[in-house]
Amino acid sequence: MEVAHLNQKQLAARWSISEATLERWRSAGVGPKFLKLCGRVLYRQADVEAYEESCLQVSTTQLDVAHAQSN
Repeated sequence: MEVAHLNQKQLAARWSISEATLERWRSAGVGPKFLKLCGRVLYRQADVEAYEESCLQVSTTQLDVAHAQSN
């Protein structure tokens, strides 16, 4: 079974954020799980989609602690 991965540049483009934001999030322990293999940072597609799912909101008044910390 082939596991799909995104690199930092691809994920930053997917979410329209800077690569520096992803770097900050990794340092702070925020955002999706990541792999560091041979000096390369990779995000498994399944982990990215799970993180996106965890970010779903039903109201603008919901408090999301994980995202409040990243801002």
